[in-house]
Amino acid sequence: MRDTRESRLLLVLLIVIAFALITVDIRGGQESPVDGARQAAAAVFGPVENGVAAAVDPIGNAIGAVRDSGERHTRIAALEKENAQLKAELGSDDRNRNRLRELDSMLKTAGAGQYGIKGAQVIAIGAAQGFSWTVTVDVGARDGIKRDMTVLNGSGLVGRVTTVGPSTSTVLLANDPDFTVGTRMEKSDELGFATGQGDGPLLVQLLNGKAKVKTGDRLVTFGSRADKPFVPGVPVGEVVRVDPAGGGLTRNIYVRPYVGFTKLDIVGVVVQAPRSDPRDTVLPQKPKPAPTVTVTVSPPPPDGQQPADGQKPNENQQGRNQQGQDQGDATP
Repeated sequence: MRDTRESRLLLVLLIVIAFALITVDIRGGQESPVDGARQAAAAVFGPVENGVAAAVDPIGNAIGAVRDSGERHTRIAALEKENAQLKAELGSDDRNRNRLRELDSMLKTAGAGQYGIKGAQVIAIGAAQGFSWTVTVDVGARDGIKRDMTVLNGSGLVGRVTTVGPSTSTVLLANDPDFTVGTRMEKSDELGFATGQGDGPLLVQLLNGKAKVKTGDRLVTFGSRADKPFVPGVPVGEVVRVDPAGGGLTRNIYVRPYVGFTKLDIVGVVVQAPRSDPRDTVLPQKPKPAPTVTVTVSPPPPDGQQPADGQKPNENQQGRNQQGQDQGDATP
């Protein structure tokens, strides 16, 4: 197209319209007037993303072995059986071994929390639908996925479902600045709200400004009404910094999330919440401290002073040496 005044005016107009739609979408939140257009886009482009992912990743279909595991995982034996089947399908190269470990860890997490999950694979990333930190997964409405479902992996909380197409879904990651989740401290049960900060740690504001918190304390999700968008007990992260108490109503805590958001591959969408709150049982076991080796060194006796038994320090050794010499002299 020729660079004319009309073409430049058209370009400026399109940019203005785009910014206006983004502004309306952000202010609208979950009731955004462009949500219908977003879902339509997911329906159109979702199958394309899914098809491309299937073409470049021939082992992606192996994850389908757990997509029908929406039934509550009440038996560890059933999880082990599914895991064994996936091992046979995934093969033995390095990448597949890594994915197998991720899948195994996710199944154990789901079993510990009694979460009914649909296994999924991340097939696209980016801000295509208005969010800063999102991924697209290869499950959708046909798989029973609905908006505001919790998403996790073997490490902990990944995010929540925001848009659902027929065969794909968009997940808002927990480190997005628009993401907020209720949290509960391990053991102390102190409540707060965690907000994403992009590449930085999560910012948690505790309701109790005088709560005792220290580095290394761990948090899980508190849960939501009717378990949407968050089920309880999902590991969130570990405290790395605590702001000094300033007398305010809340207190800022900085938490390193368990999940690595830049290297997501296999995730699970929670389609069935646990019957009861798993509390802290899903948190990983803390490593045991290494045993301390104590070495006791006795100081030598002062000069001119004999040991307690009255024997000179080298008396035994001198006696043994003299005995050896005598025997040597006696030898013909």
